[in-house]
Amino acid sequence: MARQRIEQQPAFVLHTQPWRETSLIVELFSRDHGRLPLVAKGARRPTSAFRGALMGFQPLLADWSGGGAVRTLARVEWQGGIPLLGGRALLSAYYLNELLVQLMPREDAHPALFDDYLAALKALAAGGRLESVLRRFEFALLAAMGYLPRLDLRADTGEPVREDERYILIIDEGVVSGRRAGGVPVSGGALLQLARGDYSDAGRQAEFKQLSRTLISHHLGGKELQSRRVFTEFAEL
Repeated sequence: MARQRIEQQPAFVLHTQPWRETSLIVELFSRDHGRLPLVAKGARRPTSAFRGALMGFQPLLADWSGGGAVRTLARVEWQGGIPLLGGRALLSAYYLNELLVQLMPREDAHPALFDDYLAALKALAAGGRLESVLRRFEFALLAAMGYLPRLDLRADTGEPVREDERYILIIDEGVVSGRRAGGVPVSGGALLQLARGDYSDAGRQAEFKQLSRTLISHHLGGKELQSRRVFTEFAEL
């Protein structure tokens, strides 16, 4: 792979882990280059310019170079604009990061999804309703990955979904009528709201959540998300 130098790329830190004695491997979500691992050399030294800059959920401008599977992070610049998250908003943001790491391939650019992620963090920081914020991002991610079937048309007949009817969502097929084993029952009204990108209806939240969780769990291949477990334990406390 040819060496390249990327400068001033909008990005967020999704995850970091120690590497060797003084460095970090940084999982970065960049607007125009997707998700990629970078080594931040010497980042754990007390005098490193990276210390305090590699914060999660904060907009950055990043420079990196290299041509291998793991490139070298050269510089990050904090952009500000998002208050520090806490409590349930912080746990929700960790959940969004874990979804991106688990479902989005590396070096697969999705600028619109990057903007959706930024909007979700701003909404969480502003005290937006968690259920609506999470559902909006979940469905945006599923759509970007090609995992979201058409919701406003029946897959079995091609006819438009009717608001006053009941349907079944078959993951690898789409919306059908009648009763089918392995499908998720859902109202036409909920499907049409989702197709319009409307996640605000409090009375539909249970349906929205069941659909998103079923689709996400399927494409995770049964893998458990650690953030969900932590969120459950936090709620129990």
